[in-house]
Amino acid sequence: MLKTIGCGELRAEHAGEQVTLAGWVHRRRDHGGLIFLDLRDSTGLVQVVAHPEDAGFGAAENVRSEYVIQVQGEVSRRKDGTENAELPTGDVEVRITSLRVLNEAETPPFPVNQDTDVAEATRLRYRYLDLRRERMQRNLRLRHRVVQGIRNFMSSRGFIEVETPVLGLATPEGARDYLVPSRVHPGSFYALPQSPQQWKQLLMVAGVDRYFQIARCYRDEDLRADRQPEFTQLDLEMAFVEQEDILQLTEDLYHHLSDEVGGFNVPEHFPRLTYAEAMERFGSDKPDLRYGMEITDLTNDVHGTEFQVFNRVIEDGGRIRAICVEGGADISRRGLDALTELARENGASGLVWVQFTPSDSQEGGPLDGITADDVKTPVSRFFSPEDLAGLGKSCGAKRGDLLLIAAGADAMTSRVLDVLRRQLADERGLADPDTLSFLFVTEFPMFEYDEDNERWSAVHHLFTSPFTDDLGIVESDPGAVRSHAYDLVCNGQEVASGSIRIHSRDVQMSVLRALGLSMDEAMLKFGHMLEAFTYGAPPHGGIAPGIDRTVALFARERDIREVIAFPKTKTASDLLMGAPAAVTTDQLREVHVELDPVAKEHLAKQAEGGEEEAEA
Repeated sequence: MLKTIGCGELRAEHAGEQVTLAGWVHRRRDHGGLIFLDLRDSTGLVQVVAHPEDAGFGAAENVRSEYVIQVQGEVSRRKDGTENAELPTGDVEVRITSLRVLNEAETPPFPVNQDTDVAEATRLRYRYLDLRRERMQRNLRLRHRVVQGIRNFMSSRGFIEVETPVLGLATPEGARDYLVPSRVHPGSFYALPQSPQQWKQLLMVAGVDRYFQIARCYRDEDLRADRQPEFTQLDLEMAFVEQEDILQLTEDLYHHLSDEVGGFNVPEHFPRLTYAEAMERFGSDKPDLRYGMEITDLTNDVHGTEFQVFNRVIEDGGRIRAICVEGGADISRRGLDALTELARENGASGLVWVQFTPSDSQEGGPLDGITADDVKTPVSRFFSPEDLAGLGKSCGAKRGDLLLIAAGADAMTSRVLDVLRRQLADERGLADPDTLSFLFVTEFPMFEYDEDNERWSAVHHLFTSPFTDDLGIVESDPGAVRSHAYDLVCNGQEVASGSIRIHSRDVQMSVLRALGLSMDEAMLKFGHMLEAFTYGAPPHGGIAPGIDRTVALFARERDIREVIAFPKTKTASDLLMGAPAAVTTDQLREVHVELDPVAKEHLAKQAEGGEEEAEA
């Protein structure tokens, strides 16, 4: 070993010991003839000092930031008043007796020794340097702790870890597959797994009662802050269980992980909301419960008033819905215009706002006795102050609050009010960053209608079990069928998704017919599952928490790329290695693939661009 102890492991009790350290020069300082170096390795940071009379001084004069060095020296207590309380090693330093440069370093394209803002493309291009930074090191170690905690928890509950294949069969449902051409089977393709869904269900048929896997999954879909083309999930499945068994297990797991990480407020019992209730109260199937602003239906309150905009919406089958923003009377007209524009961007034709603006002595008081001077709204000529106060009371408003009212179809008003709710919570700092507000959303619809393809599709996936009471209408009325699907939601984002699965061949065939699959197509794509169900498939279900999203929550990161060692960009590119990239004609010929004209033209333009950049 080139070192006897980690840099971050030195403490006051090591004073007087001779040690050998190795790592990166984090920072270099010259002070009155002494050279101070902060030396960094994966365990942390320690100060080493070179005196002019010591053998290592000459070498220390020549080192710079990010040089890799080895030092030998004696640990000593720092002088009184020079300790660094912010470092675990801040009570000690190492006096250098020898220093050896193991590798020099060019000046990095961005500071490694401080958490400065750096363009994302630069960070990803030099990810190996970005990962040296304290924030990223901390996130990687947190990820390790979370995954280790998951494995320990699952093993303690009687689960066994089983690896499932990465090369499998392309399926017609869900996101687009990543396809892998076969060399030995010309014209045939494998698909990378979007999840191990079918494999884990087959494991239940195989008698593996409790399975889990830290699974790599791949989906060729548009990217957002919480999505990557390749991602990691905890995949688990249980036989002979009902929905509540899986929800309770998941709740126990996240309590266990929260205790391991520490520093968060977590509900003792995760609340349950049905999909319908979540959409009605929050306009979203992944609501953030750290703040209020629940949606109120004002349709009956405004029906028949002089405001014809509302009346026409109601006559067309729409509704009038609102949220109350506590203290929102302080929002400026410019701020209200921005909220109105945001509503329009999300499908609304406009936004009605009502501010109850009392004097300071009335702040937070009831709306009784409201006068025209106490209300600001663009619809004042259609509603009396008493009418507006009535709307406010329906929403639980007080003096000093703001009503935001959207009119239209359920889907649009839900979307608009959800976006407004999140925007206002962000602007007004309503979400406690130290709270993890977990909840379960249950009873999702089984199917949704795909307008583009004019057919029904599965909301979760086609192996989700319908409610027993709804089995008779799976094919005749798909839109009314409820499913035993459930999501774990936290702080406004989906963390896990799962369901009780279909284990009956007849039920599975009924679902496939509802999705428009013929018998021949069903047997071609899912014949192995249908056959397995005839050999004694047990009732079973599972859930798949996202590891990346879970770690991001515990790391207080908004983007999952901050907790992934080598993520892709939002265009699914790897800037470090330059993937995806063209391959040779010989490589394509080996797997029996020929590029179409669009691909050839794209590669030609890329080549021209590369030549122009090289000339420049």
